[in-house]
Amino acid sequence: MSDTPVAEMTFEQAMAELEGVVGQLERGDVPLDQSITLYERGAALKAHCETKLKEAEEKVAAITLNKDGEPTGTTPVEGM
Repeated sequence: MSDTPVAEMTFEQAMAELEGVVGQLERGDVPLDQSITLYERGAALKAHCETKLKEAEEKVAAITLNKDGEPTGTTPVEGM
């Protein structure tokens, strides 16, 4: 488990660590106290990944195209 604060991680870093956390929990070879800590870290990583994905989806949805289908800019997305 990384010491990097979840909020400072990229999507890729968070996903990689989340996969490691899930693997450890699935194997069941960690003590109960550590399992709880891993579960909490995993929940934070999952939420962070979901936020990053939503941000990316909003950016993609905001791309505008001209009549030929070429990107021409972006349209502001409400709530950003």
